[in-house]
Amino acid sequence: MGFIAASAAADHGSKTWDRTHRSVVSVMPTWPGFDRPGFGAPKGTAPEGSGIVFSVAGGQTSKEILTAAHVVNKAKKVRIRTFDEQIFDAQVRWIDGVTDIAVLSIDSQLPSLPLTETAASPGEHVCAIANPFGLGTSMSCGVISALNRSNLGFNEIEDFIQIDAAVNPGSSGGALVDSEGQLLGMIAAIFTKEADIDAGVNFAISSSLLLARVNQSQNR
Repeated sequence: MGFIAASAAADHGSKTWDRTHRSVVSVMPTWPGFDRPGFGAPKGTAPEGSGIVFSVAGGQTSKEILTAAHVVNKAKKVRIRTFDEQIFDAQVRWIDGVTDIAVLSIDSQLPSLPLTETAASPGEHVCAIANPFGLGTSMSCGVISALNRSNLGFNEIEDFIQIDAAVNPGSSGGALVDSEGQLLGMIAAIFTKEADIDAGVNFAISSSLLLARVNQSQNR
């Protein structure tokens, strides 16, 4: 029985990866005066984040990318890197500081994930597709621990999905997806009091809040 369960879980994980990873990008900002780039990067090169190529009209490709506002809000230049190592210049189209949501755009179409209000349940198996530590797109999986977390002090407006899937610096802006590869939320925060590393209490902005704020931005 254990072997069957493990095989089923592995099959589910590989299908989730196949359906989603092409729509998750690495976000590479340049911040004025940033002097701790590491890995021999030029001065001004800020820590990498993640982004989700998304569409609200059901299209299979898009030029628009969701990311966390804190990844790009100081940037004087932003580039994105795709799963197959293509590099594109990106423009910051909109930043919503009260929810930590930002929208970027590029000049090329990439495979996208539909942004809809997708139902989620505690205990549901989910995966985080992101760019932890700037290593490139990867996947970690776990379960939903709780829904509708708010008043945590991260943002003025909050509607978080709490998960135990591993999340680390660089994962902000990545995709939280269900077993069907549907977008449930955007990775945004780690809850820890000692270090900025995964402690199994992590948060994604819900798809309903993402959709509401993106729609508001497009109607302005």
